[in-house]
Amino acid sequence: MSKQAQQDLIKAGQGFIAALDQSGGSTPKALGLYGIQEDAYNGESEMYDLIHAMRSRIAQAPAFTGDKVVGAILFEMTMDRQIEGKPAASYIWEERGVVPFLKVDKGLADEANGVRLMKPMPDLDALLDRAVENGIFGTKMRSVVDAANADGIRENVAQQFEVGKQIIAKGLVPIIEPEVTISIADKAEAEDILRDEIAAQLDQLNDDQDVMLKLTIPNNANQYKSLVDHPRVLRVVALSGGYSRDEANEKLAHNSGMIASFSRALTEGLSAQQSDDEFNAKIADAIESIYQASIAG
Repeated sequence: MSKQAQQDLIKAGQGFIAALDQSGGSTPKALGLYGIQEDAYNGESEMYDLIHAMRSRIAQAPAFTGDKVVGAILFEMTMDRQIEGKPAASYIWEERGVVPFLKVDKGLADEANGVRLMKPMPDLDALLDRAVENGIFGTKMRSVVDAANADGIRENVAQQFEVGKQIIAKGLVPIIEPEVTISIADKAEAEDILRDEIAAQLDQLNDDQDVMLKLTIPNNANQYKSLVDHPRVLRVVALSGGYSRDEANEKLAHNSGMIASFSRALTEGLSAQQSDDEFNAKIADAIESIYQASIAG
């Protein structure tokens, strides 16, 4: 795999990043939205088989190519499985032209100071080594901001960048994701604090330490333009955060240089009961609308 070709596509490619990384806690909900209820499977093993089948179906859809989907974030168990007889990361890059990323966080700690930090990741080095072996380009890790608490947000961003440097040291590009909850009353204020804390961390990186950012679509258009333009930032991507696809697309289109990295908003309307033709048409429509919003800014 050409690391440089992947980097060029992520940095300059026209398109968005698909988030196919629902983890254990969010998988039943994702399957439910896909038309498979919890009484249709027994235990985690069958559940993960079903979610892998859904992700494989998306990855094999004719519209799912690097022309409009520049990257895809995979769950660890997806990386360890195959699509059409190839390791998943190899398949999406070699067959679809889509750059593979890996979700590496282990979930959220309890709320404190208005934020939820990432749980400790004692096995991160071993996971990163496996990611490199599998041809993964970068990683993603999520923490949450629930209030405009300056101390909490500073701690949140500092943790993200500390782990990010560990990831960079393995030759991977971290997607740093401090998600601001869309329903909080002081969202705009939290986004001001977040932007400034991220900028302070970016300014401390060396010239060979590049990151990506995954941020909630901001209240104020172009809130993060200074981060989009920062020399240490490869790309800024937006999460849908609970907005519907139409809402997320509309809001994203007002933010220059930000592209989508949607999960639930990407799979909205997909169903296990659809024929392949129906499914492929639905995912093509979703990809087209998210693509257009991503290139509009």
